[in-house]
Formats: sequence, structure tokens, C-alpha cells
Amino acid sequence: MLIPHDVLRRIASGEVTLAFRRWRRPTVKVGTKMRTAVGVIEILSVDEVNAPSTEDARAAGFGTAADVLAATSGREGSLYRIGVRFAGPDPRLALRQSPVDDAAYEQVMERLDRFDATSGHGAWTRGTLFLIAARPGVRAVELAADLGREKKPFKIDVRKLKELGLTESLQQGYRLSPRGLSLIARWTR
Repeated sequence: MLIPHDVLRRIASGEVTLAFRRWRRPTVKVGTKMRTAVGVIEILSVDEVNAPSTEDARAAGFGTAADVLAATSGREGSLYRIGVRFAGPDPRLALRQSPVDDAAYEQVMERLDRFDATSGHGAWTRGTLFLIAARPGVRAVELAADLGREKKPFKIDVRKLKELGLTESLQQGYRLSPRGLSLIARWTR
């Protein structure tokens, strides 16, 4: 479920507590937690409705129920009212700041080795980390080409590194996080 950045900010502030979507079937479930640009958003409810009430429209950041219907028109499917709430900051933010100390090193290396072993395209983790360290802010398509890879699978792999707190996305490209830099430093001692 894509949510515009301005709406995300309003959810984070508590101003917006509902969203409306037209779907053939819901694409989110109650309890789903989505990491977004503003932090974690949790899905509290997913209900099919005939039309929004004025109160629901306002909770979704609209002035009237007609505004909700206008915003969701042109899409096929039933109208769903989705309860949302800000569930806190993205836990990867704190992880990115934590160094890879002796205790974390074994865990990180185990995960990197598993990524390499199950990738279907060989060992990629260390080379990718060194490339991002050497070329921060360079577009994914260029980094992928440097490694002889396609952009989409390359980006999927970089997301795995991001989950470990080793990289961060920039407006364009990536860079190593402080955690990623501490890992590289251990390898180059």
C-alpha cells in the first residue's frame, strides 16, 4: 500500500488515522507493519464500506466524503477503509548507528555468508559493500553495471544489506551506514 509522503507525515503526527483504497481484494492485513520514510506504520483495521462517513473522511485528511470518493474514483474494486497508526521509528535507524562489535560480527558474517550461498549468482555481499563504500551516491543502475548485474536484482540484494543496517538509501544511490563502515574497517585491518 503506497502512501504519499505528506500523508505519512500526517499519520506520524496522529492527524490522519484512516486511509481509503479501492481494491478487488485487500492488499494489506490487520497487524501489518510497514516501514516508511517517516517510520513504521501499522494497519489496525481493513473494512469494506459502501461510502465513507464525513467523520471518516476527516480522519483520512479529506474535507468531505465526496472528496474521498473523488480521490478513489477511476479505480476498480470495492472501497476499503483502512485504520492506520504510527508505530514508531524505523528500527533500522538505530541499527545503522551501532558498530559491528565482536558479538555482532559473527551474526553479521553468518548472514552475509548465507546471502552469498543462496543467491544463485555467487558471492556478492563483500564486493557490493566495497563498491558502495567507494562510490556513495552513485545510481543503482551504474553500480549494478560495474558488477555485471541487472539493476533490479542488484537493488533487491542491497535491500538485504539495508536490513542488516549496513547501507542506507540516498536520494540517488546508496552509502554505507556507520555500521557498514565499521564492518569494512574490520575487514581491512
